[in-house]
Amino acid sequence: MYAFDIERPATIADAIKALGAEETQALGGGQTLIPALKARLAAPSKLVCLSGIAELKGICTADDGRLCIGGGTTHAVVAAGAGAYPALASLAAHIGDPAVRNRGTIGGSLANNDPSACYPAAVLGSGATVITSNREIAADDFFQGMFSTALEEGEIITEVRFPVPERASYQKFEQPASRFALVGVFVAKFADGVRVAVTGASEGGVFRWSEAEAALSAKFAPEAISGLTVASDGLISDLHGSGAYRAHLVGVMTRRAVATAG
Repeated sequence: MYAFDIERPATIADAIKALGAEETQALGGGQTLIPALKARLAAPSKLVCLSGIAELKGICTADDGRLCIGGGTTHAVVAAGAGAYPALASLAAHIGDPAVRNRGTIGGSLANNDPSACYPAAVLGSGATVITSNREIAADDFFQGMFSTALEEGEIITEVRFPVPERASYQKFEQPASRFALVGVFVAKFADGVRVAVTGASEGGVFRWSEAEAALSAKFAPEAISGLTVASDGLISDLHGSGAYRAHLVGVMTRRAVATAG
């Protein structure tokens, strides 16, 4: 680790002001940033800690029925408090270990956009809306590639609004050491169709599997996608599994998600 300053604003406005200075970086739960600092993969001169901002925390249901989760809400709180969206609560309950779940935040996970993180699949699979300090961003426009999002410099995720589907499930094949998804699939059935989002598989990060969406919108059953496959081109190939292996897992996890959707 190296020397840096830290600022602890109490409001979103104060945080935005602090992030306007040069060489500053926002700190959520620190589950990704702190290891990056230790490895010297990031070296800001000042961290702006968001954990003390009360208006970034909490879960509520909006008048239109959407589940609204503050960007500073921890995974543990989502797991315990998102009962209106059981698939999302279950996803949060299986992120990392208790230490990670009690420190990591939904906003921090989405802003980092790790290609194997779980929340991006939930946000994209649900067709959620990411609310920032400046604007509203649809899920389909938010994720822009590995570790890349539509967020601008100094922009903070203040809230995520999830439409609650008729049925949904998230299934992941877990890498046992990191507990990240080797492949994870979030399936959500709405009145007007089905959304399928895949994480952990692609070099470009989370993506929608449109062929599966069309098949499942016609018939929401595991056998509806039995003949479908994802091309292995562009999928991650590493010591944990080849691109072809991950392509196979996408189909397996999708069928499991459909079978368990409640």
